[in-house]
Parts: sequence; structure tokens; C-alpha cells
Amino acid sequence: MADPLIFNPLTYDPAHFDTETRRLLRATIDWFESRGKRRIIEDYRSRAWLGDFLEFSAKEGLFATFLTPASATDREDGRWDTARIAALNEIFGFYGLDYWYAWQVTILGLGPVWQSDNAAARDRAAELLSQGEVFAFGLSEKAHGADIYSTDMLLAPDGDGGFLATGSKYYIGNGNAAGLVSVFGRRTDVEGPDGYVFFAADSRHPAYHLVKNVVDSSKYVSEFRLDGYPVGPDDVLHTGRAAFDAALNTVNVGKFNLCTASIGICEHAMYEAVTHARNRILYGRPVTAFPHVRRELADAYVRLVGMKLFSDRAVDYFRSAGPDDRRYLLFNPMTKMKVTTEGEKVIDLMWDVVAAKGFEKDTYFAQAAVEIRSLPKLEGTVHVNLALILKFMRNHLLDPAGYEPVATRLDAADDAFLFRQGPARGLGSVRFHDWRPAFDAYAAVPNVARFREQADALCDFVARIAPDERQSRDLDFLLSVGQLFALVVHGQLILEQARLTGLDEDVLDELFSVLVRDFSAHAVELHGKDSASGEQQDWAVAAIRRPVVDEARSARVWERVEALSGAYEMAL
Repeated sequence: MADPLIFNPLTYDPAHFDTETRRLLRATIDWFESRGKRRIIEDYRSRAWLGDFLEFSAKEGLFATFLTPASATDREDGRWDTARIAALNEIFGFYGLDYWYAWQVTILGLGPVWQSDNAAARDRAAELLSQGEVFAFGLSEKAHGADIYSTDMLLAPDGDGGFLATGSKYYIGNGNAAGLVSVFGRRTDVEGPDGYVFFAADSRHPAYHLVKNVVDSSKYVSEFRLDGYPVGPDDVLHTGRAAFDAALNTVNVGKFNLCTASIGICEHAMYEAVTHARNRILYGRPVTAFPHVRRELADAYVRLVGMKLFSDRAVDYFRSAGPDDRRYLLFNPMTKMKVTTEGEKVIDLMWDVVAAKGFEKDTYFAQAAVEIRSLPKLEGTVHVNLALILKFMRNHLLDPAGYEPVATRLDAADDAFLFRQGPARGLGSVRFHDWRPAFDAYAAVPNVARFREQADALCDFVARIAPDERQSRDLDFLLSVGQLFALVVHGQLILEQARLTGLDEDVLDELFSVLVRDFSAHAVELHGKDSASGEQQDWAVAAIRRPVVDEARSARVWERVEALSGAYEMAL
């Protein structure tokens, strides 16, 4: 019997979606399955451009249906629906991150367009999508990275009300083939933030020069240069502060996709790892008979379940967001940082089990072990997202606000607010609902209760011995605090989703035994920081907890893990 918590292409039936969404998700799975494992691995190894995949997508209208807001399309089923976008992310990740990447950077390229009031540009984007074109997001530069304050893409007035754009962009996905590239730059005749401009460029234009693919991969992560590229009124998407806001708000929409791609990678790798370990005989016994192997695979399993629970619940907050509810601004960096780093841990745990098998060229695992590393690093790296998460810590832990409960959001609705988020500032004023009821509902689960003690201890830390002015300038110290806070938020949304889905309490208890260990490990790390005060060191030692051990519970969870052996194997 298939495990309902882990995606299995052989049994997948997204009955919670509308008919056309189900058809497209199933058609995508069938395309990959018919292509076969050998062909997909060979395309990955040979760094082949994804022409066949994009041809399939164009024929089915996949990108056009999923990525055109209802306001910009006549398609009956066209809308921007974060729930079904997340489902497709997981499928792409399951079969190969290269496919997901072409889709992901298309989402980023569309962000500034769908936020724009430029009707001509919006119409052009909708038409390009209907033709099966991909898009690109021209933000980062070789000298500055994503530091948009320092852009060297310069727009000089052409004397006729337009501009000539000159400069280069670096690390731009789909830059080799994008029908529309959203490019960030600044005017040469206007100083300060009023001079920012987001404009649309075409990679096929003579003034657009493709330099190279900066990575050794099927992903075309381009360097390109514009030399006197003509920018007319129909090409201008945003000017001034609105261009700056469009850049950050696009990241809020697009980088959320990192979490579900990571989940898909881990799921496919887990089938391979458990199947290999269960059928590998050492010293006359299956590898899975060894206690340390069972622990590693069980830890990987429950961490993966936690990734899915958190991400699914975060979708609900994205879809229910509005001007007076911006909780998604915390859950977004959590998905970019916490879920993706959990994915690295899942792969590492399984890799310790499969060992040399994980390098073999005919396995999915070999590419999973490489690609899982990229996801926490594709936007801002872990430390940038942790620093962002810290901005919400005091309000989240100590000053809850009253909100109506957010329901599970699987309805066929357009998430229009994501393209009218408004100014990208005021993070310190964002309020959150009380995190405690999610824990109270599972107070009888031993390791949830044990973790709750640690969460309460963190509240005491923030209220009584929070970082002082000197420590607030010590990012190394702050990041340790950020890891502790991230665990509380992670646990909260896991518990909310567990309640909504009726998660087996054995799995939940085993998952929280892992989180208790994680909190203790980060407390030890904080204890050792150079700038930690005596009081903070004492607090760190006092916050360490041992998980509640239950051998019968662990054995029942192991049965679920072992049942994954042979449950799915991709046809050659």
C-alpha cells in the first residue's frame, strides 16, 4: 500500500483539484514516466537543453494555465493558484531540478509583469505564455549579486521619450531562450531610488547579447549584455520606488517554490535509498536490520514529512494574505531556508546509508545529492533568510494578535493579492496569531510537550536576555538565535497541518523527537559563541532536553519507512 504522506506517481490522484488541474498534473507525470529514467538521467548528464519538455508544456498549455492570473487570460482554468503551483513544483523536483528551474525562473520573470499597470506588457506576456515561451528575471549582476541598490544596468534617455539600455546581468536563468526578460536598471538622468526602472527585454533582439551559460548544467543560467537596447513606453514595467518593490515582491512570490522542489527531490531519492538498503545484504542480514540505519532512514522520513506539512500549511497563509495579513512574509523565508536545509539533512541521512551507491550514474540519487545543495543557496543563502526571519521574532513569540483561523486553501481561486503586495517595508510591524494553541492541541504527545518546554524557554530568552546592542551587530551570534526561532515556527505550522489532516501521532511524536534534538544542538552552539553572555550561556544549557524515547512507537514508524521499499521505481 502506498504511503499517503509521500508522493508516488503510480498512485497519485489529486482529487482535491479541479478537473483541468488534475489532467495537467497527471499529464506531466505521464510525460516523465513515458520518457523513462534512462533518458532523463542521460539528459541530465549530457546537459541537454529542455526543448522536448518545453514543447510538451506548450502543447498542453501547462505554463499558460498555471501562471497567468485570471485578470490576464480568457482561459477558463487560467489563474495564479499557489496550491496547484506547489503541487507542480513537487512533481518537477521529483523528476529533475532542471525542469523545475526553467519553470521557476519563468515565475520570477513574470512577477514584475503581473505587478505592472502596463497593459501592453501584460498582454504580451499572456500571449507569449500561450505560445509556450519561457521567461527570465534579470536582477543580479556579476559585480553586485542581487544588491539592487548598486545596479550597473544603465538606461540613457534617447530623446524621444524612451531609453537605450546598456549593461550586463549575471546568473539569469532562461536567459538563452526567454521571450521576455524582466530587467532591473536605473536611469542615468535621475539620482536615487526615483531612477530605478524595471523593463521588458527580448532575448532574440539584436541588441541583446548572450555571453555564456555560467554553470555546467542543462539549466541555462546565463550571462547576457545589452548594448543600446531600445526601451519604449510599452516596455517599461515599473519606475522609481515601485521598481524596487516589484523586485522584492517578486522574490516573495517566486522563491516560495524552493521548498516543494526540495520535497520532490527527497521523495524520489527516498524510494531509491530505502529499496536499496532493504535489498542489500551485509553479514547475512539486510542493511535495514542495523539499528543505526533504521534511525537514519526514520529520521530522514519524519524530517521529510515535516517539510511537507510545513509547506502545505504555508500555502494557506499565502493564499489568504492581504494588506492586513502579511504573515506570509515570515513563512516565505522559512520555506526558502528551513525547508530546503531540512532537505539537505534528509539527503545526507540517506546518503550515509546508501554510501557508494549514491554516486552511481544510473541512479536518481546521484543528481539529488548534488541538486539538493542548490536550493538553500538560490536566493540569498541561509544567513540572509535567517536575518530576515529574526525581524519577526519578538512579535511572533511575545505579542500575538487576533486573527480568524485560516482554513485549508485548495479552492480554485486566483491569488490576486500576490501581485499587489504594495511597498516592501514595515516588516517589524507584521503581527501573528498566537503560536501556543497549535502546541496545546497536542500537549499529550510526549515530544511535542518536550519541545514546548524549549519554545517557552526561547520566549524567556527574548523577553529577559535578548541580544544587546553589541550582540545585535554580531551576525554570527544572531544566526544561532535565528535557528532556534525558526524551529518554533517550523513546529507551529507542522502542528497546525497535522491537526487539519489527522496525521498519525506516532509519526508526529517521532518527528518532534528530532526537533527536540535540533533545538538542543542549536542551544549548544549558542552557548559556544564568543559573544554569549554568562546568563545566555546558562540559559542555553538549561534549554537542552532529551527526547522522550518510545521503542514501540519508533518500531511502528519504522514499519512505514520499510514499506517504501519497492513501492515505486521509475521505468527505464
